[in-house]
Amino acid sequence: MAKKKLVYGIDDRPPLPIMILAGAQHVLTLFGATTLVPLVLGPAMGMTTAQIGAFIGCVYFSMGIATLFQTHPKIGSGLPIVQGSSFSFIPPIMTIIGAYKAMGPDVVMQYVGGALIAGGVVLSLLGYSRLIGRVRRIITPVVIGPTIMAIGFSLAPTAIQYNAANFWPVSLLVVLLVFFFSLVSKNKYFNIFAILSSVVIAYLLCLLLSLSGTFAPGHAAYIDLQSVYDAPWFRYKLFMPWGAPKLSGLAIGAIAAGFFCVMIESIGDYHNCSYAAGIDDPTPEQINRGIGVEGAMCALSGLLGSVATTSYTENIGLIGLTGVASRYVVRAGAVILILLSLIGKLGALIATMPTPVIGGAYITLFGTIGALGIQNLMRADMGSQRNVLIVGFAFLMALGLPGWVEPNQALFAGALGTTFGGMIWAVLKTPMAVAGILAALCDNLVPGTPEERGIAGGSK
Repeated sequence: MAKKKLVYGIDDRPPLPIMILAGAQHVLTLFGATTLVPLVLGPAMGMTTAQIGAFIGCVYFSMGIATLFQTHPKIGSGLPIVQGSSFSFIPPIMTIIGAYKAMGPDVVMQYVGGALIAGGVVLSLLGYSRLIGRVRRIITPVVIGPTIMAIGFSLAPTAIQYNAANFWPVSLLVVLLVFFFSLVSKNKYFNIFAILSSVVIAYLLCLLLSLSGTFAPGHAAYIDLQSVYDAPWFRYKLFMPWGAPKLSGLAIGAIAAGFFCVMIESIGDYHNCSYAAGIDDPTPEQINRGIGVEGAMCALSGLLGSVATTSYTENIGLIGLTGVASRYVVRAGAVILILLSLIGKLGALIATMPTPVIGGAYITLFGTIGALGIQNLMRADMGSQRNVLIVGFAFLMALGLPGWVEPNQALFAGALGTTFGGMIWAVLKTPMAVAGILAALCDNLVPGTPEERGIAGGSK
């Protein structure tokens, strides 16, 4: 494999000013997507603006710690790979919110925390016990494609009905700005920060219109900064901020689908990161440690009141663009993220983001995620009728089956028992779980050549 021309290699330690600035660039790159996850989940579970601000701080804190562990060559993969909050966990956590929202956001977060701990421990054991190599043999592009498609496209109602449709002019402005910055502009920094730049411009416009009185209180795009004034400067409650985690079969069953997806995504990201860093493909030991530490950090996130962590493809792209592959730069970014997490007013400011602004960002991000699933399918032979049938069946069931399953929880509980039936209900209610399970079953049971399945070169 040809090596990339690098400014700083994986083991290089740049001068401190460059290390800090390059690390800050990694933070800015992950900032938008990592922040959007708590901005989706917080309002859905009924959090106040102040609670959402604290939630954002929890997410930054746990992601910074996770990145430090992942970049450690003896504990994690040792690759210069940033850890951030994962969109793969939004549908499963939405299921948990639906089940426990009536008890309040604190209780919802306690069940989310318990599920993250249980699932994280299992994923960590799967990685550190070196079993991940066996799992990889059944996960082909024919499985990965519809699973990722289901993640992105099943979130369409969240993007449009619950956010963008609240005030279309602002949402469409964000979409237009993202297209301009990412596709039309030739400025590489606009390209890197397309989402962040678009959201900031739309936010400042909404703020000006709110301060001028054009947007009145109650308007979907109105911004009230009172919660920022009221927020503390520093956040001190870092451990179990929502209370002690609680275990639930339903929550654990739902979250399992998210862990399945991030495992698939992360294995691919380790290979992409190695290529961007100009080094050989990751060894099985690196992959095992990487998955192992991701599981452990997901469990830790459950104790820190955060959401699950996974590797970030956006930051791998940044390495390829800048030629800075030093793990010390990524670790500097992690320290910056931790420091930001302790500033209470920062989280409160981000929590004032109007839903139409968020909706515009969702439309572009969720659509891109779905399209990445299609891109994954290009590695398999999609001229094969076998693959067309499997992918079409799995994806259609992912879009249709959860809608039938959701109102029939009592049917599953009556047939399979409250606990086990609840777990099965939670899994089948999650589109990406349906897509992944059905695609994996069909792809591994229906005869097909390695070329058809996209594994002609074998898997490491």
